[in-house]
Amino acid sequence: MTGAPLLDAHLVVHRDSGFDLDLRLAIGPGEVVALLGPNGAGKTTALRALAGLLPLTGGRITLRGDLLDEPGTDRFTPPDRRPIGVVFQDYLLFPHLSALDNVAFGPRHRGMKQAAARTHAMAWLTRVGLAEHAQRKPRRLSGGQAQRVALARALAVDPVLLLLDEPLAALDARTRLDTRAQLHHHLAEHPGATLLVTHDPLDALVLADRLVIVEHGRIVQEGHADEITAQPRTDYVARLVGLNLYRGSGDGHTVTLPGGFTLTSGDTAYGDTFIAFAPTAVALHPHRPDGSARNTWAATITGIQRHGDNLRIQLAGPVTAAADITPGAATQLDLAPGRTVWAAVKATETRAYPA
Repeated sequence: MTGAPLLDAHLVVHRDSGFDLDLRLAIGPGEVVALLGPNGAGKTTALRALAGLLPLTGGRITLRGDLLDEPGTDRFTPPDRRPIGVVFQDYLLFPHLSALDNVAFGPRHRGMKQAAARTHAMAWLTRVGLAEHAQRKPRRLSGGQAQRVALARALAVDPVLLLLDEPLAALDARTRLDTRAQLHHHLAEHPGATLLVTHDPLDALVLADRLVIVEHGRIVQEGHADEITAQPRTDYVARLVGLNLYRGSGDGHTVTLPGGFTLTSGDTAYGDTFIAFAPTAVALHPHRPDGSARNTWAATITGIQRHGDNLRIQLAGPVTAAADITPGAATQLDLAPGRTVWAAVKATETRAYPA
C-alpha cells in the first residue's frame, strides 16, 4: 500500500465466549486485502465489526478520514449510515424482489429517486453481465448469477469499503472458476478499499494484492503472496501454502529440531530458525538411498490422499511430513498406511530463514 489508507482500523472486540480480537488493518485506495485464517480465528468478527453489525469494545475505525466507531467517545455510526458495501457468503438477496430491485435497494435507501435508482441498478447489472436477467427473482438465478447480483448490489452504493465474506464458497468448482475471474475484473475497477474474508488460498492469491493471516484473533503474518509463500511462519500458514515447516536452532547450514533431529539446508541460518520444503521435494524409497540427498530418514506412512494429479503421502517419524508423488510411483513402491519407507530431501530443496 502506498499513500494514506482509506481504511485505518484497530479492531478490538471482547466476546462473551472468551474470544478476543485485536487486529489492526489498513487498506489503501484500489487495494484488495485478503483476510485468511482457520475457523474461529476472528475473520467474521472483524468483518462484522467493520460493517457496524458488532460494536467495538476498544480501538477505532476510521474510513476516508471519518471516525465510524470509537468506544468511550459515544461515536458509533450505524450499519446503514456507513459507506460500506457487503457481499455475504450466502448473498442474502431479498427473495421477493427482482435482481433489478435488489440492486436498486441500496441507492433508494440512501435517498435516490426510484426511477434514478432503477436506471443506476440496470447500469450495474449490465456491468456484471446480467442485464437480461434484471426481472428474475433470486430463486430463478444460478449460484454464479446470484453472486454477481450481490456484488452489483454492494457496489451500487459507491462504497468506500467493500467487504466480501467468502463470496465464492457457495459455488460449485466450475462456476467458482469462472466467477473468480469475473470478480477479479470487477475488483480491479473498484476505486475503494476491499477486504476479502476467505479460507481458500487460491481465492486470496488470485484476487488480493496483500494477505493478512489471523490466528486466535491476532495477526501472525502479513505481506504480499510471494513473501508469505516463501517464508511461512506458522503451521497454519505452511499448510495454507503447501509446505512442510519446522522450527529449530540454526548453526550454519544445519538446523537442529526439538528432539535432536537435524536438517541440512543450502541456506545459512543461526539461532531461532524456520526450515521449510515442499511436499514435491520429498522423494520416497523402499530402502535407505545412496544418492546425494543430505536429509534422509525412516518414516511410517500414516495416510494417502488424492492431491490434484498426485498422491499426498503423510509420513510420521523423527519429523512429520507430507510427500507428493505420482500414482505410478506409489504403485511401484507398493505404498500403504503402516508401511515403512525412507524419505529424502536435497539440501538445495529447503529454505532456512530467521524465526
